[in-house]
Amino acid sequence: MAFGKRSASSIPEAVPVASKPKAAPVAVPRPQSQKPKTPTPVAVKGAPKPPSAQAKPVQIKPAEPKPEPVRQVNQQSEQYYATKTTIFNALIDTIDLSQLAQLDAESAREEIRDIVVEIISIKNVVMSISEQEQLLDDICNDVLGYGPLEPLLARDDIADIMVNGADTTYIEVNGKIERTNVRFRDNAQLMNICQRIVSQVGRRVDDSSPICDARLLDGSRVNVIAPPLAIDGPTLTIRKFKKDKLKLQDLVNFGSISEPGAEILRIIGHARCNVLISGGTGSGKTTLLNCLTGFIDPTERVITCEDSAELQLQQPHVVRLETRPPNIEGSGEVTMRDLVKNCLRMRPERIIVGEVRGPEAFDLLQAMNTGHDGSMGTLHANSPREALSRVESMITMGGFSLPARTIREMIVGSIDVVVQASRLRDGSRRIMNITEVMGLEGDTIVLQDVLKYEIEGEDENGRVLGSHRGTGVGRPRFWERASYYNMERELAAALDAVGS
Repeated sequence: MAFGKRSASSIPEAVPVASKPKAAPVAVPRPQSQKPKTPTPVAVKGAPKPPSAQAKPVQIKPAEPKPEPVRQVNQQSEQYYATKTTIFNALIDTIDLSQLAQLDAESAREEIRDIVVEIISIKNVVMSISEQEQLLDDICNDVLGYGPLEPLLARDDIADIMVNGADTTYIEVNGKIERTNVRFRDNAQLMNICQRIVSQVGRRVDDSSPICDARLLDGSRVNVIAPPLAIDGPTLTIRKFKKDKLKLQDLVNFGSISEPGAEILRIIGHARCNVLISGGTGSGKTTLLNCLTGFIDPTERVITCEDSAELQLQQPHVVRLETRPPNIEGSGEVTMRDLVKNCLRMRPERIIVGEVRGPEAFDLLQAMNTGHDGSMGTLHANSPREALSRVESMITMGGFSLPARTIREMIVGSIDVVVQASRLRDGSRRIMNITEVMGLEGDTIVLQDVLKYEIEGEDENGRVLGSHRGTGVGRPRFWERASYYNMERELAAALDAVGS
């Protein structure tokens, strides 16, 4: 039956009923007073039209879902994967893994290639030279490396790799998520690769410990969640880092920040302002933190605290600390708060917290307010004001029975600048706000934007258009710090440039 209408077939037809013949009608005169009068229709404004005059309902057909595009990372056929599985199983039955583990990477790779070539000849496998070379590389990667992930890890334009079970792999390129045709032999192979990754940093993932954070050798962030928590097979997420360390000028070239805005950030880093970098997931907080640490003086002692060490500082005097999860007996855990508290005994000049998630926010504020100027940290929030509210919430959740005003006084006395980063709808990343913490009025923290990104529309390709503009602030609160480091002239010039 059509939506909004009754079809003709649903209307019952008139059924003839046998009846007695009626007598001829007899005319009966009606008095004049009883003659029915036909009412004259009166048009009333806003009254509904009669059914015959109303517009017929429009039939709306639901849009058919478009097939998901698949990026062809490799051009291998089903027959190739079947052949690869057969040869790989024969290799595992032939090779002595204990002897292979004693060889270096290059010698082990050559040994595997020789055995695979021999298996191909014994089984009379027919394939071209290019296919055979591809097969040799794939099997070596399966045994010694990260299997099907190797070609994705080698590409520098991929920002994220997301594996949802053995048959589904997504990547993020230029801020857009795309599905690929990369797949694993089965969930067992995927789980084996996950265990190989996390074991390199002394961690494990299995049925008893199905969630794990780890990193690759280049610092790329890795998260693994395994069955039974992941229903469709092991789920692996890799946040890749570029091989070349980004600098603030690279962000200017990408359009993430303007030249005058970058100069303001450079002065903030040099003048040892306490900085909180706020943003959503994938907005570029860690990248921005890496860029700001580039302005730390090489003579300063810097200590970093992270859940998974991923910061890439360029200074020579850096101590990197990393948290530790509990062991299988549930003991031995080292939390972020333990690391931040221990930092204070290590004679730091700057403390950098990779991400503030809990009660360590209290210790970070104490560090910022007790002579460790220039400390930095990141957290998840959608605006500078929400970032400070989250800091207050995390301190409260840590069990500190402090009045709200006392906590806000600590925040105002510790944090100088909040830098807000965002990922826009077109996939681009922008620094949205450079906001300074002015003080406390009553129980409200007063904020002041020094620089703001204003969206002006989009072009014909869907790219967001906008510009970084100053808010007319002539002397920000951190002017005194800039003056102490003889940078007030550069700051004045940058503020004039963003205001023009």
